Amino acid sequence: MRIPDETRGQLALKFAVLFPHLDERQRRLLMAAEARALGHGGVRAVAQAAAMSETTVRRGVFEIEAGQAPLGRVRRPGGGRKRISVLDQGLRPALLALVEPDERGDPMSPLRWTVKSTRALARELTLAGHKVSADTVADLLREESFSLQAAAKTLEGAQHADRDAQFRYLNERAREHRDAGQADR
Repeated sequence: MRIPDETRGQLALKFAVLFPHLDERQRRLLMAAEARALGHGGVRAVAQAAAMSETTVRRGVFEIEAGQAPLGRVRRPGGGRKRISVLDQGLRPALLALVEPDERGDPMSPLRWTVKSTRALARELTLAGHKVSADTVADLLREESFSLQAAAKTLEGAQHADRDAQFRYLNERAREHRDAGQADR
């Protein structure tokens, strides 16, 4: 059956008005209801009017015909975009390589932090080919047991000129002891 162009135009207008107010499942179900009402050729006509895939419209028709109860959520579990750390397996090692030389903290304590900001780290990672935001960097650092608290400045006296070198030395010694199995002694 040939769906008149006027009907397609009316559908396109209806979808343009309603779609911004609906989630993806609601859009699918609306398109499916319209396709069923049109009968033969309805799926293609609705897909064209909505500028969507016919597969999406068919999935909506299947959901209506199956009588599925509302999901209580928009996507099924596992749906949606995957985390960048899952898609880019080299991201976490690259981040840890960036913070390792400047890692701070008591060598005997699990609390670790870095002097680099999440924005600076995100910029460096992006330049290295890992497109990532500062928020994602913060999430990854938290997962690696880093504290994101900024160091508070105190006026306790002059800082030692080789303070960074001292921390690097302590971190290297702590790593050597940990690798030798002496971390708990």
